[in-house]
Amino acid sequence: MKLLLAILFALAVGALTAIPMMASTHDIKDKSKLDRLMGDKERYFQPLEKEAPDFTLQNADGKVVSRADFRGKVVVLHFIYAGCPDVCPLHADRIAQIQEMVNQTLMKEQVQFITITTDPQNDTPDVLRVYGAAHGLDPVNWVFLTTTHDQPEDATRRLAEAHGHKFTKTEDGYQVHSIVTHIFDTQGRWRANFHGLRFEPNNLVLFINALAKETDKPHGHGERSLWDKVTGLF
Repeated sequence: MKLLLAILFALAVGALTAIPMMASTHDIKDKSKLDRLMGDKERYFQPLEKEAPDFTLQNADGKVVSRADFRGKVVVLHFIYAGCPDVCPLHADRIAQIQEMVNQTLMKEQVQFITITTDPQNDTPDVLRVYGAAHGLDPVNWVFLTTTHDQPEDATRRLAEAHGHKFTKTEDGYQVHSIVTHIFDTQGRWRANFHGLRFEPNNLVLFINALAKETDKPHGHGERSLWDKVTGLF
């Protein structure tokens, strides 16, 4: 039975990511249904419902942006530094994998991927410019951010701490920190964390898809939606 449910869930995820317009969360009568389903099926998923820490940073070209500039889009955010020799490049590769999956669907215009460096002193504009291409990240809806000229060097590390990270700087310049992918909805609310690198990419894409179609508008009771049919399997 467990095997059957796993197969059905995998098929459901594939259907929802392939046909995102049909998988709208406005069809979900209980908006916590997705959180419950994800909690059951994805051990590295942490549901949240809180205000997101604000930021004002700049990209490699010196353009200053704030969190408010991304309102209206689902935001996938993570912290790394380019000199990291181990988990950071793996995290960037995983984000690139998620982005590729998203950008093959109608969600492409609705999702923004953000990488923030925790080592602004060494992650110069030139480093920021080449990092994405090196890891397969598409600048069409991805940006690598660092501190502005008037901010202290540790500003992004403090921002990462506001997102729940713990940092330890070693004497040789390395940073020991947690690996978390943060998800924010179109209203800027912090909705979930996916911890580490062992989560199932399809599950994160499913969650992004749900947030991209989320609405608080009331709806009638007509034919069961694809989402209701999928969640009804569980």
